[in-house]
This record gives sequence, structure tokens and C-alpha cells, in this order.
Amino acid sequence: MSSLPAAPLAPPLASAVPPAARIPGQASSSPSESTTDCFHCGQPLDRAQPLVAEIDGQSRQFCCGGCQTLARTLHAAGFGHLYGDVTRFARPIDAEARREAEPVWAAYDTPELRRQFVRDLADGRAEVTLAPENIRCAACAWLIEQNLAQLDGVESVVANVATRRVVVRWRAAAQGVADLLASLADIGYAAWPFEVSRTDRQDRRERRSLLMRMAVAMLGMMQVMMYAWPLYTHEATIDPGQLQLMRWASLALTVPVVLYSAWPIFAGAWRSIRQRHMGMDVPVAIGVAAGFVASAVATVRGIGEVYFDSVTMFVAFLLLARYLELRVRQASRSGAEMLARQLPATCERLARAGAAGERIPVARLQPGDRIRVKAGDIVPADGVVLAGASELDESMLTGEALPVKRAMGDIVLAGCFNTASPLEVRVDRVGAQTRLAEIVAVLDRALAEKPRLAQLADRVAGWFVGTLLVMAVVTGVVWALWIDPSRALLVTVAVLVVSCPCALSLATPAALAAAGAALSRRGVLLTRAHALETLSRVTDVVLDKTGTLTEGRFALVDTQILGTAEANTCRRIAAAMERGGEHPIARAFVEAAGETEVLPHIADLRNVPGQGLEARVDGRHVRLGRREFVAALATQTPPDATVHDGHPGATEVWLGDADAFLAVFQLADVERTQTRALLQRLSHLGVRTHLVSGDGVVAVRWWADRLGMATAAGAVTPEGKREYVAALQQGGAVVLAVGDGINDAPVLAQAQVSIAIGSGAPLAQAGADAVLTHGGVAEVATAIVAARRTRRVVRQNLGWAFAYNVIAIPLAATGHVTAWMAGIGMSVSSLLVVANAWRLLRVKGVPAGEGR
Repeated sequence: MSSLPAAPLAPPLASAVPPAARIPGQASSSPSESTTDCFHCGQPLDRAQPLVAEIDGQSRQFCCGGCQTLARTLHAAGFGHLYGDVTRFARPIDAEARREAEPVWAAYDTPELRRQFVRDLADGRAEVTLAPENIRCAACAWLIEQNLAQLDGVESVVANVATRRVVVRWRAAAQGVADLLASLADIGYAAWPFEVSRTDRQDRRERRSLLMRMAVAMLGMMQVMMYAWPLYTHEATIDPGQLQLMRWASLALTVPVVLYSAWPIFAGAWRSIRQRHMGMDVPVAIGVAAGFVASAVATVRGIGEVYFDSVTMFVAFLLLARYLELRVRQASRSGAEMLARQLPATCERLARAGAAGERIPVARLQPGDRIRVKAGDIVPADGVVLAGASELDESMLTGEALPVKRAMGDIVLAGCFNTASPLEVRVDRVGAQTRLAEIVAVLDRALAEKPRLAQLADRVAGWFVGTLLVMAVVTGVVWALWIDPSRALLVTVAVLVVSCPCALSLATPAALAAAGAALSRRGVLLTRAHALETLSRVTDVVLDKTGTLTEGRFALVDTQILGTAEANTCRRIAAAMERGGEHPIARAFVEAAGETEVLPHIADLRNVPGQGLEARVDGRHVRLGRREFVAALATQTPPDATVHDGHPGATEVWLGDADAFLAVFQLADVERTQTRALLQRLSHLGVRTHLVSGDGVVAVRWWADRLGMATAAGAVTPEGKREYVAALQQGGAVVLAVGDGINDAPVLAQAQVSIAIGSGAPLAQAGADAVLTHGGVAEVATAIVAARRTRRVVRQNLGWAFAYNVIAIPLAATGHVTAWMAGIGMSVSSLLVVANAWRLLRVKGVPAGEGR
């Protein structure tokens, strides 16, 4: 993908702008107006010579030109009566907030951001949508409209209280976007340009168009039924002239339903015929057209049956079903796309550490730039923290609910929300190279593919439509020649209408889309179309150890005291010596000491490559590292025994001074917090688990016993893992492989379905069928449960569609179902299928015992 979707700017002034002051009708804090207060906003006059203007025959003082202009505007518009002893309006934002905002305003007039937010019109005019804060009522909207309308070149201003959006159209040469934002700030409304993404605009147009067509069809149906009901109940007692008048009225009401509301049906049928594909719109369009034409001919001739009520009712209910299907499809759209639209439009770039920042468009960022991300801002690009420490909310990107700590040296990702303190970040990846862009790319790839089950349903639907047309023709001929020619058309229309290829074709894609969207919100991104279908049949799960069941990082797991010093003292000495180191062992010691520990003073620190560290700690000569390295300093003979009950394969780090050994530390990998939950849930699902790792046999067996896994294999090469999976498959197993996506590539490719941990290989290059974007490995079991639920829903939908058609079509062909009954039946069938699939939008964690 070339670029991310256009994004509205997150509120740049959310923490700096005070709420708007009082608005019309809101009481002042004092009963009488002080002569030292601004006449408009009521704030103290802090200038030696305040602005003075004559308002309503009296001299009034103002704190700024904005208040003076507004007061004059209000009186000129006939709203001077609002200035009573208890009424004031919104005050300008304070000076400090304005100084922070002005660079942001100026950035919106750069070419990059003007292209993103400003829509160019004819004759040098432009249009922008602004999103002001603190719009509360119609008075706010009126005030904004009046204020912006006074600016030079502004042609129209429309403020919408419901959406909190302001659409401004103006001559681009007369004003800049910054001028519009500054004018709003003068009356207390901090604002920023808002751009609805192209997808949102398309979705909104599609929904609005379908709603309008459905509204016309519903209105036509109700009105036509008002005329049809007397015909059904009292036709014999109604004067023939009145009957004909009601028929003409029904015809007039049905015309817009057929020509406007049903137009997408006819357009879809025409496309299907041109492509020589029997889509679901073909029989529907034939049924609607046949019923309308026959009814119109009968009305013109004055004899015969009319079916206007059936036609309008059928179109109305069909559009209702399609509207619900549209909402499911739009709700199933990836959450990553929503996140991409939250990226900021501007950022603060620093020339060097601690320097003043320059506000620039994010589009200008380059790898290597240094940026400042303040608390309350969204990270605009992937990078590494150079200074500061904070907590970032990564929930929209990874599904992790709690903020995670990020400090110097840690990686931060575009789209994460900085919740606590400012960070200085070195930009590493921008635009299409960010992790967020990779997520969008793999989801686009998955959406572009069609699962085998959906392809099969489409083929079945195509054959179904062709068979249905033949059946309808045969039914019409039989009724016309042998049964009742007067009812031949009605029965044929009923056969065409009552069938439900819609439900048959919607059964699979609606369920797959809903389940995929729900899983993406939990951090499981399906990158291949067949993933859900195969996950539902999984019998065995092959798990890697390092980076999958474990964190893949060192942690201090045990300390054995060898001297007189306490364990905590030894750990603080080790942490002090390792502080500032980038090696995983160094980070393990620092994390074990904690942030609140007071570390001893270190002097003359020296790193001996391959051996360890030595330094003077509170005056003592101390070494930390390999056993032989520490033994060369200590006069005491090193102990023969090491730590009992330790981790097989753990790394031993020794600590000693010139007199004796002080301690020996064991550092080992640690299990992920959700590893045991994953294994327990897989066991309840009836899935066999296998631990297959390249680590030593003893270490792998120790981890398997610790985690309660019966099947484990160690010292297995990547090719050996692939052979292990192939052997399972030869025994009839459907294998899910879970790994980090790097050295596990062969086993991920061999398994029928695979999930890669997102912290492994880049998402765009991952060969897995799904990617877990965070370390919550229990979601692997959630994905299996969601897949099984999806399989049940698809079977229910297909079963319902099949059973409905087997029952309804013969009833229609034998004349027991009229056209209006058929319309309701087809619509209800589609509604049930969509509503059943809609249930999959909710995917929860797996309770014990579910999923068998």
C-alpha cells in the first residue's frame, strides 16, 4: 500500500484549552457588572488602556478585539437584549494555549495538510470541515456562524450541533485555515480540521441512499395497503368506479417504488446478465417487473388482478434485509482502518535533544528525525524512545487493555496513545513502513481473498438461480394451460419471489466477516481467507517454546547466597553494575532491582568482553560475570555446587569481591502470563498440544512438566519441526502451528493453519494464516472457539436457507403462497441469516468447558 488512509487530527489542545465560558442564557457569577470587567466576556481587564466602543448609546470596555467585534455583531443582529446583568458569552482561549496552538494552526496551511483537509471548489473557492470543542447548544452554533461569517471572503458557514461539525466555504485567497481557527479561538472554541475518510464517505452515501430508497418503499407500501385492504375485504360492495380509482392511485404510488427504490435490484440483475452470471438479483428483478407490468396492464384495461401491494411490500422488506446486511458488513470492517484514521496530522520535530520544537506535517517526517510526543498525543510513526518514560495505550493496535510502560531504548509504534509523560522519540519507520500499515496491508490481503466455503456457496447460488428460473417458467406454463390461466402470472411471480438465493449467498460471507472483525478487535488478524474455516477443524496444536509460550527474554529466577551479604544487597550490587547496559542480562538485573531501589555507588566500571564486569562498589573491588572470571579475583576457592532445583539451561552469573564469592544468580526465560490459560483452554476444547522446540531435551522436558504438557520434543531443527507436523498430518490430524514467524517458517508453512506471534517477523512478510498482535497467547484458543462458532452459524444459515426453499417453493408453485406472502418470506429469511451472523460480532474469552 502506498499510504495510510487520510486521518483527522487528534485534538491538539485537549489538555491546554479551558472550557468555553458562559453562553447566552447562562448566569454570571456576580449579580452586577463591574466596570473593571470586559463587557462581553466578564473577565477582568488586565490592560492599561482597554478597548472602548459605543454599544447601544453607552461606552463599553473590552479586553480584546474579539470581544469588541462580537458585541458589535450581536447588537447589529438584534441580540443586544442578551447582554443583561446575568448573561455573558464564551471568552477567548488563554494566551498560553493560544501560543501553543498557533504553530498547529499554521501547519494546516502547508500544501501537505491543505490537500488532506481542504476541498478545492470552482472559482478559487475552498471548503473545510472544522471540529470545534465545547459546542453545547444552538446558541454556540449561532455564535460560531455569526463570527466566521464576518471574516473576509467567507461565503457560508453551517454549524451542526448534533455532529459538532462546522462546514465553512470561502475564497481561498482571502483567508487561510489558520485564520479560521484563530477566529474560533477568539470566542473560546478550540478547533481543528476534520476530514471524513474516503471509506467513511462511501459508507455514509451507501447507507443514506439505501435508507432513502427503503423509506420511499415503506411509505409506498403503507399507502398502497390502505387501498388494497378494502379490495380484499369489501370488493363486492364497492362501486366499480371507486375500485378503478383506487387501482390508479395504487399504480401512482407504486411507480416511485419500482423506478427509484427497486433500481439497485434492476441494476444488479442487468450486471449479472451482462457478465453471464445468474446472480440473486435476476429472479427478484423478474418477479418485481412481472408483477408491476401485469398490474399496470390490468389497471389500464380495467380488468384483471393487480399486485401493487405485493410488489411494494416485497421491495420494502427486501431493502430492509439489505440494509441490515450492509450494517453488518460495515461493522465488520477492520478496526485497524479505524486506528489508521486516528494518526495525527502534525507532530513536533526537534533539531536536537532538549531544543525547541517545530510543528510540521507528519507527511514530512523522515527516518532519523527526532520528535517530541507529549502526554495526550498519539505517536505518529514507529521509533525508539531516546528520552523520557511514560505509559502508552496500545489497545487499539494490540488489543492489550492496560497501558504499557515505555522508557529509553524501548520501541513505540504509530497509533499508540501517550497517557502520562512527554517522550522524545527517534523516528525509524514512517508511512507505509510502519507496523500499523503492515496490519492494514495483511487485512486488505485477507479481504481480497474469498474462502473456499464462500466460493462453494456462490456456485450453489448460481445453479440455484438457474434452476429457479426454469421452475418458474414451467410453473407458469402449467398454470396457464391446465390449471387456471387467470392465476398463472401471480403464481409465477410468487415462485420467483419466494425463493431465497439472498439467504443462500449471505449465509457464509456474513458469518465470516462478522467473526473476522470480532477477532481483529481482540488482536487476532486473519491474513488468509481460509483461516477461520480451517481453525474450526483443528485437532492438534504445535507450540514453539521461546517467544511463544515464554517471553523470550532473561529474568532473574533464583539467587543463592555464598557469603555474608544478604540476597537483596547482592541484587542491588549487580543492578548497579549493569545499570545502563543494553544486554538482555543487564536488563534482567535492573528489572529485578526495581525502580524504587537505592543502588550503591559505582566507580571505575570496566567491561571485560566475554567475561563480565568489574568495578569499585562502595570502595570494594567487585566482579560480576563468569565463574572463572570472578574466581580470579576472589581468594576463596569457588564452590563446586551450583543452585539446587534451578532451571535446566539457565545462565549462571557469579558475583564476588577480593575476599570471597558473594552470590550466584540464575537467569532464565519466563513463561508468558497467559500460557497456562491457553493450555487449559485448549484441553477443554479437546485439542491435543505438542511442545516442539530447538532447545535442549532436558530444558524442554522441564518446561513441559512445569506446564503440564504430556507431549514434548527438544533439540528439534526447523526441518525436524516440519517433519513432526507432517507425521501428525499423516495420522489424520488437522494441525495448528503457533510460533514467532522467524525460525518457525517451515512448520508454519507445513501446518494446515498457522498463527504467528506479532512480536516476531514483520507482519507484511509473515507467512502465517493469522497474526497475534500482542503477547496474549490465550487468544489462540479464543480464535478456535470463534471459528467453531462461525462453522455452526454457517451451517445453521445454510440449513435454514435450504429448508426454507424446499418448503416455500412447492407451496408457491401450487398456489398456496401469494406474491405478497412470498415477499415477506424472502425478506424474513434474509433477515434471519444476517441477524444470526451478527451474533458473531461478540467474541469473548473461552470459559472452561466450552467449545466441545
